[in-house]
Amino acid sequence: MAFPSQLSKPPAGSTATRDCSHIYGSRFASEHMPWELPEDEMPKEVAYRMIKDDLALDGTPMLNLASFVTTYMEDEAEKLIVESMNKNIIDHEEYPKSVEIEQRCVRILADLFNSPKENEKPTAIGTACIGSSEAIMLAVLAMKRRWKNQRQAQGKDTSQPNIIMSTGVQVCWEKAARYFEIDEQLVPCTDTRYVIDPAQAVDLVDENTIGICAIFGTTYTGQYEDVKGINDMLVERRLDTPIHVDAASGGFVAPFVIPELEWDFRLSNVVSINASGHKYGLVYPGIGWALWRSAEYLPEELIFKIDYLGADQVNFTLNFSKPASNIVAQYYQMIRLGKRGYQSIMTTLTRTADYLADQLKSMGFIIMSDGCGTGLPVVAFRLGPDQSVFFDEFELAHKIRERGWIVPAYTMAADCKMSMCRVVVREDFTQSRADSLLHDIKHALVTLVQRETINIQRYQLLLSSSQIKSSQKLCVETSCVELIDPEPEKNIF
Repeated sequence: MAFPSQLSKPPAGSTATRDCSHIYGSRFASEHMPWELPEDEMPKEVAYRMIKDDLALDGTPMLNLASFVTTYMEDEAEKLIVESMNKNIIDHEEYPKSVEIEQRCVRILADLFNSPKENEKPTAIGTACIGSSEAIMLAVLAMKRRWKNQRQAQGKDTSQPNIIMSTGVQVCWEKAARYFEIDEQLVPCTDTRYVIDPAQAVDLVDENTIGICAIFGTTYTGQYEDVKGINDMLVERRLDTPIHVDAASGGFVAPFVIPELEWDFRLSNVVSINASGHKYGLVYPGIGWALWRSAEYLPEELIFKIDYLGADQVNFTLNFSKPASNIVAQYYQMIRLGKRGYQSIMTTLTRTADYLADQLKSMGFIIMSDGCGTGLPVVAFRLGPDQSVFFDEFELAHKIRERGWIVPAYTMAADCKMSMCRVVVREDFTQSRADSLLHDIKHALVTLVQRETINIQRYQLLLSSSQIKSSQKLCVETSCVELIDPEPEKNIF
């Protein structure tokens, strides 16, 4: 009998050389996926199926608890996305309604973030971005240019701008500082404090400080930094240092869960805010928003006037072309849900996060995030001393991955030498799903402890072995291998 590896190619002219009408019988099914542009075309059905099969090895978005990014939208929203994705919103003349929808979203966010008003209209201005990273770049540019203009008007040096932030910031802040040649003045996190200390931050302010970054929902633990505390200290010391609030996640959560919390334009030194529509704004990636308190905080020289798209228009973005689709999707969510809908969703997520945190705490984990709505619906946790295990959070995360869950394990900010795990509770993470996760975490703990026990027994057996005691070299003999692996699989479960 001939096995597949022994089969010879069919003779030339044979019907077997022609493509079968079935995708998996065609020649494409026996070829590697291209890394170079193919010479010939491929039937659309085959191209679709081959790419779809390739993507099957990706993780399941709904089980990706590492990501803050939205993984569920209603069918109607997805239809609007598809119908709008061929519109380049930079072309104001051609797509005036899409541009108007963008400004409607900015107006809604200005109200949500308690913008000051003149003639009953918000003074805040803003723009849509690809995400919060672009929004932060724009905000940092505006702060730097405004600081530079003030220094030049006073005849002072402008060569050493700095920005103040905690060591727990997201990497986009480090990028902004490096790309725009701004020195970082860092407030260190500690083993017991994972956010910025307001007093330490204000103490770092000097004449070269362009602004202070406050994270409203940290990447590591989901905690809100004390924006009001920073603002009050600046006011008390009569410092006009600007505050930028990175509300990438918290901007769409706190207004609906704890609306009384002051963190936004209600505070006098808060001059700009960014928020990610593709996080708790409930829109697919990528959409972000940058808002300024008023036009005076966005220097005129950073705004470009263009006329080659059919009409005079202004532009202040790092990215020029982008589809209207996600802006339209953001507006859909805003008018579809309204305040009541967002409040219902964010309150439910907060309760689910609190439930998950309570259950993990009862299992012996240390909870590092804030609950009851005082932080994001995020559960950050690490192994506790009472659990008495030798494995770490990275091994636990790896074991949970076997069940499909992506629960990230990582090391806390540079000053805190501890590892931890984090679960982001998103819109599609129900209490039922939380129960499934908890079940799998318990199973992972039991399995890891059992294997740990077996390994300890093996090591003890090796140490007591006369063969090991009499030899200083690595144990590679057959007899030792037998001691190391005495049918372990029978003892695991």
